Formats: sequence, structure tokens, C-alpha cells
Amino acid sequence: MKSYKELVKKYKASEMAESYVFPNELNKLEREQSLESFGEWRKKDKSKQTVETKLKIQLMQLKFLMEDYIKETGYRKEYDFSYFLKEYIIRLGKKHKEFAEEMNIDPTELSQIINKHRQPNEKFIIRLEIHSNKNFPAIIWYNLIQKEKTFELLTDQTLRNTERKHVKRKLSFTI
Repeated sequence: MKSYKELVKKYKASEMAESYVFPNELNKLEREQSLESFGEWRKKDKSKQTVETKLKIQLMQLKFLMEDYIKETGYRKEYDFSYFLKEYIIRLGKKHKEFAEEMNIDPTELSQIINKHRQPNEKFIIRLEIHSNKNFPAIIWYNLIQKEKTFELLTDQTLRNTERKHVKRKLSFTI
């Protein structure tokens, strides 16, 4: 079995990319050997990563997930503000109490935000930006809340029915 370095010496980068993109050109055994060799190289490389590098990778992954979700046109109930806040805290390896202390808020308030009993205010969102050293800008956190609010506004029929009673006269036409 050839090592990753041997493969790099034998094949150009474009050939290796083509073999990955167009795997039929390699026979099955060669492909398995190449993938196995690449996998071994990845494991070795991953084991050399520092704790800080691993944390950076996990946080970048979370940020990309947040940005991709914000760009989506649809709403996913599981991807609300509290989900991403929990993920942020988990990936930092913090306990809720420790994180609350770092954010200078009461642990009860943090719990209420995480458990969706309270909406985060602007101060909390700004503190998240500062805590992350601007890696997670306040606007990302705010956009998560806005996406949730937009969905609620569009779908809350109970609120519409309740508020309809308070409108005495509406326009007689639509545009």
C-alpha cells in the first residue's frame, strides 16, 4: 500500500483530484488503497492538532452552520437561537454557570434563554460578539432571532384571530 507522500510524488494534484471526482478511472483496489492512505494521513494530521486548533475548527463549523441556516429561505424549528447558543457553549467546553459568569449574567437568566423562557436582549447579543472576539458578530445572533420571529409572525393564527377583534375597520380592497 502506497503512502500519501508516495501518491503525491507519483500523481499530479489534478490527477488525484480527477481520480476522486471521476473514481471509475481507478480500479476498485487502487481507489480503496488511495482512500485508506488518505484516511491514515488525515488521522495523523488530526492527532497533531492543538486543543486551540480543534476549538477553532469546531467554532468555524458552527459559524458556517449558522450562516448557511440564516441564508436558507425556510425555517427549521430545531435551529433556533437557543440551539446555537447551547452549541456555542458546548463547543467551548464550558458549563452553563461558568459561561454565565464570563458573560456577567445570572445563571438563571442564561438558563431561561437556553430553555426559551426569555428572549435574549441586545446587551446579551453584544456580549456574545465580544465574548467570541467578534468571531460571531452580533448580527448573526440577531438574524437567528429575526428568522424565528418572522416564522412566528407568518404562522401564528391565534394571534391573528385575537388581534382581528381589535381592528374596527379595515380597507375594503387589496393591492
